[in-house]
Amino acid sequence: MSTSAFINVEVVYALPQRHQLVRIQVPAGSTVREAIDASGILARFPEIDLDKANKVGVFGKLTRLDTVLRERDRVEIYRPLIADPKEVRKKRAEEGKALKKGGGAAA
Repeated sequence: MSTSAFINVEVVYALPQRHQLVRIQVPAGSTVREAIDASGILARFPEIDLDKANKVGVFGKLTRLDTVLRERDRVEIYRPLIADPKEVRKKRAEEGKALKKGGGAAA
């Protein structure tokens, strides 16, 4: 039984208007951080701060930078939240109630 010395992974970073997906081969046993470093994505997006602001995941599940990757894993770099989703939903719901109460003149 032979084992491959390299595995294929993807590293993804998305912005509101575009995304960057990089397919790379890394040595078997590589970590999430090593794959991100090898992808070159940090040079293209200097705003990424893996130690403080940005969280990472594999296939939509939060993970740590020292997680060992498997063949065909997709590493995702998440942008920091700028608003609390619960507060945004609450505000929208209250605005919706206000609109329903008004009625206003029909156009």
